[in-house]
Amino acid sequence: MTTYVLDTSAWLTFIEDEAGVEIVQKVLEEADAGESEVFTSFMSFMEVHYITQQERGIQEAKERIALMMALPIERVDSSETQGVLAAKLKAEHRLAVADCWIAALAMERQAVLVHKDPEFEQVEARLQVLKLPYKVDAI
Repeated sequence: MTTYVLDTSAWLTFIEDEAGVEIVQKVLEEADAGESEVFTSFMSFMEVHYITQQERGIQEAKERIALMMALPIERVDSSETQGVLAAKLKAEHRLAVADCWIAALAMERQAVLVHKDPEFEQVEARLQVLKLPYKVDAI
């Protein structure tokens, strides 16, 4: 059984129907069928909430969090092991704190990290990744 961790960027891809949405949908369908496990860090819940609140308001943020909780995933809160792993990643790489926690969860669970965040390229040698198409800025 494959184990996945969905990064915040994967959640936003799914919610906002961006390029790569079909990959996230497949991961969630596998979880619903009992063919995989999907975890999401508490940090991704926080990031989806604050990004959505800034861009679309508090009500939309609450609705997105409710959607995430209704899907076949497990929210994982902090643990001592994750904290140590996240601190090590932060000390050794130029990663955002949230990304350190998310990568630490993937490392702890020996999971495939599903993302479209170029920051994770720094730690790809330490984790399994499933990259979604990166956003291309309009010129």
